[in-house]
Amino acid sequence: MKWKDGKHRCCWANPKNELYVHYHDEEWGVPVYDDHKLFEVLILECFQAGLSWECVLNKRESFRQAFDFFDVEKISQYSEEDQQKLKENPQIIRNKLKIKAAVTNAKIFLGIQKEFGSFSNYLWGWTDQKIIYENGKSHSELSDTISKDLKKRGMKFIGTTIIYAYLQAVGVISSHEDSCFLSYKL
Repeated sequence: MKWKDGKHRCCWANPKNELYVHYHDEEWGVPVYDDHKLFEVLILECFQAGLSWECVLNKRESFRQAFDFFDVEKISQYSEEDQQKLKENPQIIRNKLKIKAAVTNAKIFLGIQKEFGSFSNYLWGWTDQKIIYENGKSHSELSDTISKDLKKRGMKFIGTTIIYAYLQAVGVISSHEDSCFLSYKL
């Protein structure tokens, strides 16, 4: 779709939401190797389950505040009282199972960091540090495999569709539509 600025963008980007446009143009699909950012996006993708990404994106700053700026160490130590406070916070998605999953997933994320030296090493190791170029999918053999491994480790809300969206978000999979100005042309 051609926009007022003359650029073609993926059809899912909402031209009326500046946050979404910025996310599409500056973040989505850009390779991420920083564990802090990888953790933030993983938690947000888990909260997105069953909802639109735009809903989560619009609440991202509130999530950052509520979840100690995605400090994995702190989140891994959240008590039942901490989780209850999150359930009462109207600025975030207050799903108790997703909140509990965030704490569980933080603990497992730390374990993966310890095992592989970083979560980035773990994640990018699945593709031998290479970016996969594909679009038009909601899951793949790669997302199936990573989802299965993370579930085996005990993570929650990380089905293959969520993991595929995560891989797209952090640039492991590059999925800009062919007409998008950010599309990689083979």
